[in-house]
Amino acid sequence: MPDAFFASTKTRKRKRSGEDGAASRNSRKPGGGRAETKGQRGAKDKAPPKKSRRDEELSDNTDDEGMDIDDMDLRADDEEEPSGDEYENETPAEKRLRLAKLYLESVKGAIHAEGEFDAADIDREIIASRLKQDVLEHAGKVHLFIADSFDFSEPPQAVFHARGHRLSVTSSTVSESAKYMFTAGKEGSIIQWDLLTGKKLSTFYKIKPTTEQKGKGKAKAAPDASISGHTDEVYSLAISGDGKLLASAGADRRVGIWDVEKGTWIKGFAGHLGHKDAVSHVAFKKGTNQLYSGSFDRTLKVYDLSPGVMGYVETLFGHQDHILSLDALRGDVCVSVGARDKTVRYWKIVDETQLVFRGGGRSRIREVLEGGLKGDEEGDGNDSDSGAPKKQQKQTSYIEGSLETVCMIDETTFVSGGDSGSISLWSTQKKKPIFTQPLGHGLDETESSTEGLLRTPRWVTSLSSLRYSNIFASGSYDGTIRIWQLDAKLKSFSLAGTIPAAGIVNSLQLLSPPKEFVKNSSWISEASQSSNPPLTPGPNPLLIVASLGKEHRFGRWLKQKEAKNATSVYFFSSRTSSSS
Repeated sequence: MPDAFFASTKTRKRKRSGEDGAASRNSRKPGGGRAETKGQRGAKDKAPPKKSRRDEELSDNTDDEGMDIDDMDLRADDEEEPSGDEYENETPAEKRLRLAKLYLESVKGAIHAEGEFDAADIDREIIASRLKQDVLEHAGKVHLFIADSFDFSEPPQAVFHARGHRLSVTSSTVSESAKYMFTAGKEGSIIQWDLLTGKKLSTFYKIKPTTEQKGKGKAKAAPDASISGHTDEVYSLAISGDGKLLASAGADRRVGIWDVEKGTWIKGFAGHLGHKDAVSHVAFKKGTNQLYSGSFDRTLKVYDLSPGVMGYVETLFGHQDHILSLDALRGDVCVSVGARDKTVRYWKIVDETQLVFRGGGRSRIREVLEGGLKGDEEGDGNDSDSGAPKKQQKQTSYIEGSLETVCMIDETTFVSGGDSGSISLWSTQKKKPIFTQPLGHGLDETESSTEGLLRTPRWVTSLSSLRYSNIFASGSYDGTIRIWQLDAKLKSFSLAGTIPAAGIVNSLQLLSPPKEFVKNSSWISEASQSSNPPLTPGPNPLLIVASLGKEHRFGRWLKQKEAKNATSVYFFSSRTSSSS
């Protein structure tokens, strides 16, 4: 006779609130004609808490099932998670409505902080545009086609030069509100500037290392965690999206976290929580306190700097040489370049996977290995269309030995630059560059007593884009910053203009400052009053922040004696409104 359990066609459901546990306990009481041993009594006492924890986990999973709104953090910055049973009976629809109201309140608070606005304007226009911008940014695609609204053939409307470092400026970063700017130098100091007035606010000097920490390379002792600052050259800076935290990295193998408002050291990641070699680059995930760092030890590290956490998360492995540059946007991905391993790696943080894109230009051996010598339409975009004879193309091609810098255009598109002078446009949909601009900054001519005139490409030292737009800029040591415009289909780019910049461009940053900054900035107002006709700022202002120096940030193999060690901020005002 078949078992009744298997013969039944009804769906059996697990009882909740500990009902099963209560029934089983009642059947084993002493009054039921069955004696209890000491071991059974102990097992009975421990069973209810275990069952309760299991029910709590099932309850939590049931409440969050199907909640697509959790993909976006809609809570206000100061909103804490409710405690107790305050929202125990809340339905998913009610939770979405509550989080949406909190998000609108936080947007209104941010708008009020930027300046005085009419209440009707806030409700109808400003909030609507802010919500639209947030939705487009979460989509992760380019949506700001504003390059045509600028005239980059003309000089910038205003320029500010921040001079305060004794040696070359290695990195500069400006907060999204454009209130503060931080610069770092090879002498190891960090300077905080008020970008509205152009005044220096404070300086964080290099700390003299102890005797045990002195040495070179691996002979150096582990960084002292008790030191509140850097003990060597500072290579990179980054500010969090809310403007509250500053991250710094340098040759002392330390990632430092600073309080922007107080100007104080919060924490340093070193030793087993840090890198084993110099930290070359740091970048925040847009809109969050998640930090990425890249190092000469060939690893990337992820940190969570949220209040109450402030800790190390994980390490990413894959590069075969020094990591020189990395970048990140709003998604859970970042890109990095590995110098002489000639790869760009696209890291998927949540999936713990990576996509590898191999640079290095064309070579006969690679073409044979990848399927024959064909006129590859995916390869060097404008080389194959130039119409020049093959012999002439062979003479003007240069082998790329190292990838130096990278920046993201949107979540799936990015550009890289290397020592061959080429600037390559990549997409996650193809393993080869979609388009390559050879000799992006021309050739450097040097007279040799034995070889005569030597012509070598100027390598690309820095790249940066205006987030989710069709504008990006590149720097080298040819005395200019070059601004490039992407086409509408993101398949190629062309030169839009140049900016004079004497020296080696060690870092670049492009951002669109708020209108209140343009209105209240003293150096922009002075330039506007002296111009004829007076400057009328457009709807999409642009700041380009460039770190300039006599030497490259990682070494002394390049020297520009006529250059000035400074950070230059260039302001461009758009001519007309542009559709996004």
